[in-house]
Amino acid sequence: MKKIAILFAIFCSFLNATEHNTTNYDSITTTSTVISGEFLGQCWNPLPESIVKRIKGKSWNSDCPIPLEDLAYVQVSHWNYNNEIVTGELIYHKTLALEIIEIFQELFEAKFPIEKMVLIDDYNANDELSMEDNNSSAFCSRAITGKPGVFSKHSYGSTIDINPLINPYVRGSTVLPKGSEPYLDRTLDIPGLIKEGDVCYQAFIKRGYTWGGHWSSLKDYQHFEKDITK
Repeated sequence: MKKIAILFAIFCSFLNATEHNTTNYDSITTTSTVISGEFLGQCWNPLPESIVKRIKGKSWNSDCPIPLEDLAYVQVSHWNYNNEIVTGELIYHKTLALEIIEIFQELFEAKFPIEKMVLIDDYNANDELSMEDNNSSAFCSRAITGKPGVFSKHSYGSTIDINPLINPYVRGSTVLPKGSEPYLDRTLDIPGLIKEGDVCYQAFIKRGYTWGGHWSSLKDYQHFEKDITK
């Protein structure tokens, strides 16, 4: 019943966008809001002009495989490493924006911690710098690591990396980001470390996502992706 009520609220927010626009963004932008206890999730599509200015020429550019119109700006409440409730932000595909809010609501209710979540543009769209700072991020038009010229799923706004410093990318002797080597031991009991079957894993997998920790040629423990290109 709780989930039905929330979904109804989401539907109503699309019909009455201006009544739910609690952040001072463009009035012509459609806003959807989810409020449950202390959790707040919001998404805006089309992207507010202030967000377009932040990402243009950084995470999004003219050769990106999807247009700006297909992207949504999302804000969600999450617990940080100091056990504080903070607001995180990400860019996601508009068709998955409400689903990613629902996922973060589950993580919030389980008190799964995320150290920080700001747009990768704050790191000049440099994935390595963002990962080294343990910043969780989603959309960024870029190539697959080790495959120049091939767009990463991040380029479509259907993929997210969670707590990347403690959930590293591993391929042979390559471990990314720098400084994440201590976390190759996946038996460590560390808040925010993703393990098969845990609340973070389940929240994504039950919605049809693939986890990089399952891959055989490499391991990308931070990475959850959903293929929307088929």
